[in-house]
Amino acid sequence: MAQFLLELFCEEIPARMQEGATADLARLAREGLAQAELAFDEPRAFAGPRRLTLVVDGLPAAQTDRVEERKGPRVGAPEAALAGFLRSTGVARETLIEKDGVWFAVLERAGRPTAEILARLTETIVARFPWPKSMTWGDGKLRWIRPLHSLVCVFDRKIVPAEIPGVRIGDISEGHRFMGPRRPFRARDFDEYREALAGHFVVLGAPERKRRILEKARPLCAARGLELVEDAGLLDEVAGMVEWPVPILGDMDPRFLALPPEVVRTSMRVHQRYFAVRRAGDGALAPHFVCVANIETRDGGALIAAGNARVLSARLDDARFFWDEDRKVPLEARLETLKGVTFHARVGTLFERVERIETLARALAPVVGADPDLAARAARLAKADLATGMVGEFPELQGVMGGYYAAAQGEPEAVAQAVRDHYKPQGPSDSVPTAPVTVAVALADKLDSLAGFFAIGEAPTGSRDPFALRRAALGVIRILFENDVRASVGRLAGLADTSGSGQAGAVAAFFADRLKVLLRDQGRRHDLVDAVFALGDDDLVRLAARIEALGAFLSSEDGANLLAGSKRAANILAAEARKGPLPEGGPVRTAAPAEEAALFDALAAQRPLIDAALAREDFAGAMRALASLRAPVDAFFDKVLVNAEEPDVRANRLRLLAAVQREMSKIADFSAISG
Repeated sequence: MAQFLLELFCEEIPARMQEGATADLARLAREGLAQAELAFDEPRAFAGPRRLTLVVDGLPAAQTDRVEERKGPRVGAPEAALAGFLRSTGVARETLIEKDGVWFAVLERAGRPTAEILARLTETIVARFPWPKSMTWGDGKLRWIRPLHSLVCVFDRKIVPAEIPGVRIGDISEGHRFMGPRRPFRARDFDEYREALAGHFVVLGAPERKRRILEKARPLCAARGLELVEDAGLLDEVAGMVEWPVPILGDMDPRFLALPPEVVRTSMRVHQRYFAVRRAGDGALAPHFVCVANIETRDGGALIAAGNARVLSARLDDARFFWDEDRKVPLEARLETLKGVTFHARVGTLFERVERIETLARALAPVVGADPDLAARAARLAKADLATGMVGEFPELQGVMGGYYAAAQGEPEAVAQAVRDHYKPQGPSDSVPTAPVTVAVALADKLDSLAGFFAIGEAPTGSRDPFALRRAALGVIRILFENDVRASVGRLAGLADTSGSGQAGAVAAFFADRLKVLLRDQGRRHDLVDAVFALGDDDLVRLAARIEALGAFLSSEDGANLLAGSKRAANILAAEARKGPLPEGGPVRTAAPAEEAALFDALAAQRPLIDAALAREDFAGAMRALASLRAPVDAFFDKVLVNAEEPDVRANRLRLLAAVQREMSKIADFSAISG
């Protein structure tokens, strides 16, 4: 078995596209090799600023020879049909084989050399690579993210004869643009290639580049009593911008620490791709930064640090100007600007949205234990920072800056906190607000989005969700769960439907669907989710508790056996229902047989216990009471003939089974549970 090595060497690949490019490169290779019916190990792909690399091990020297029988016309078919079949297969008439009155052609296909297959595969990869954006150059026919200079394309240490006009193909690559040996190097397999890159100051894989950044940046900071403020997203981006990462600790003017720390960090991150630094111990931002250079210098990066510090100062001077100017205008006064800002052509302006959120937050306040006046005030100011200079420069700080400005103008702490955090949670890893006023405004914000877009027919469909409504719904669910908010989502959706569109039911159903997805992602059985949702309850907190208790119950021996008994009872009742109407009313107690009387007595004893446990939402207790029916149900089916010859006896036993089913259906729809 041999190895295929492919490197596509080009101008700078944007960092944000590199992860997707590695996945696409491996996928295209996997699909092409599978289509060629070649054996191969899982392709490995790597990306950096100037190269995409693919390595595939376990390839044979050639395809295996194949023999194929192709069915033709029947013996005695018109001559034209036979002639057409011969032309399509390329065989002579005398080589045909007759089987059961039908002609067959035996086609022997010699396996193609793997090198030839890889040449065509390489050409296909270049021609069809799905860059989000690409450019053309040369004769205008070749498209790539940036000009493509050369390919290393070798199989079994030999050059693959691919042909791409205007692109050099061979076993020669280049190292770092500035550092190390300027001469090209030869690479005939992956080990040789990776070793040569390291000697030419190139770290091939993004994980290794990220590891190097952290391993060098942390000691730099620690040596001065500092800590690196780690940022996974920024690390991903920076690792895609350098081939030989060299972290450098720089200094900034301490006066900029008077700005909110989020402003300093965002300016560093967005404009300069710097990591912030904090003091060890108290966690406060320090007047330093870490930048990642792509080159080692004789002065240890001092000149680079000084230049970057000057650029950062200019950026932070702009931020300080916005900070000073924004605080001169009260947030309330900025609402007038929002009257001229369209949120959505069919939903209205931002000011109209503010008014809806304000009304909704006031209505939600009692539900979440918040002060209605404070909730309404926070909702009124929540979007005002969209009209500030700072948020115009740094959209990432919307809400955060509003919180600072609200506090600066003397708003109550609960109001400022709600303005700051009302967008939360913005993703699965984001924290959930817990302060009552914040909870009211956060719910109002998300519910208004859902109601507004559902009202104009913009509900998510398939993978399409341009207004992030799935994220909004999951945000509402997490807020309800983590704050134990007891509310009907149908009622919440109705409060948000201020347009009277009648979409509250659709919004509530959307919440139910999102909850199913969330619970399934957490490992809950989908059939248990369906069994509880069938009850029609739309208190999401209560639904989740029911599902948890049901899962624990069914994992016990009593639960598993009672489920089997329930399904047996359901089958009997369904079969009888097909014959005619089931007997109405409840069962009566009979003295014999004893097993029938025992089930009647057990049901009578446990019914009030089940009802009481459900009333206080003790679902585990309800399950325990239900489990007490397991033994009498088993004995009933073992000893009692349901379809007795006497009509009255048979009817009473059917009513008894129906009564058992009714008690179980208070817990869940057991017919929806597999097993």
